[in-house]
Amino acid sequence: MANRKIENKDYLYLSAMLRAREAKMLSREKAERMIDAPSFEDAAKMLSDCGYPDMSEMNAKQVEATLSKCRDDVFSELARMAPDKELVDVFRIKYDYHNAKTLIKSEAAELDRKDLLSDGGRVVPAKLSDALVNEDYRGVPDKLGKAMAEAKSVLNRTANPQLADFVLDNAYFAELADIAQKLGSAFLKGYTETLIDSANLRTAVRTVRMQKSVDFLKTALVAGGGVDTARIIAASSSPETLATVYATSDFSKAAQLGAQACTGGRMTAFELECDNAVTEYMTRARLVAFGEAPVIAYLAAVENEITTVRMILTGRLAGIAPDTIRERLRDFYA
Repeated sequence: MANRKIENKDYLYLSAMLRAREAKMLSREKAERMIDAPSFEDAAKMLSDCGYPDMSEMNAKQVEATLSKCRDDVFSELARMAPDKELVDVFRIKYDYHNAKTLIKSEAAELDRKDLLSDGGRVVPAKLSDALVNEDYRGVPDKLGKAMAEAKSVLNRTANPQLADFVLDNAYFAELADIAQKLGSAFLKGYTETLIDSANLRTAVRTVRMQKSVDFLKTALVAGGGVDTARIIAASSSPETLATVYATSDFSKAAQLGAQACTGGRMTAFELECDNAVTEYMTRARLVAFGEAPVIAYLAAVENEITTVRMILTGRLAGIAPDTIRERLRDFYA
């Protein structure tokens, strides 16, 4: 008998549980208090109400390891509880591709950069490494394995790490789109398009800023976003025109900052606004009572929160000025 199609009502319990958890997530007010706390130790202790372990006696490396474990624990828990664990894979996949990029470039440069690998993916890093060394990808997800083989070949042939990255980026977004289609999730499809729009806008701004060719831009852009790549390419000759392409999208403000960055403006403010546009898309899940959308939004919120916590705690440890940390904060889902 065929498997029953998963419906929104199958997410009733999980959606309710995650809504309750959202109330305990880090708020902007608490983040501000952490930034202004008298010491790193005081800032770290403020996280106890958000469910984090005590990190007040940790160094930067220990903080990073603890936060990565917190993220991975959430992934594992929700993969067990979600009616379809591929929702969690949406967030694990990027760590697989990050690891693939690191391994391929490290092998080509004859370097050992295991310190840069993440345990957050679907495939343990050691398995990816063995597949790459032996050129046997049978134990690796199909699209990832094929992309790794192609990226390795491209890098060996061209000695250009960027071109290898482009191969893996395209495969990453293609995997996200496949999962959205398989699950029949309009929200996940929109999320994937939003991520692609963010990546393409960043690519376009960097290309113009660095005065690279249109051919480079064509190679770097990813298909499948809400803004067609042909429009981006046509507008790339003028920063102002590039901004108008995104004028009716979630990236309107980001594109305006991007136009400024093209001619010497701050990249930090532009890239922060790109992140905020993705968060803005996720907040639409608040209008959905139950289903896959609240689960996707919660996972995105957890990653955003962990990024914020890492930024604050490592900033405090490094003695970075409060205002400098503050201006790097993304918008909050919670």
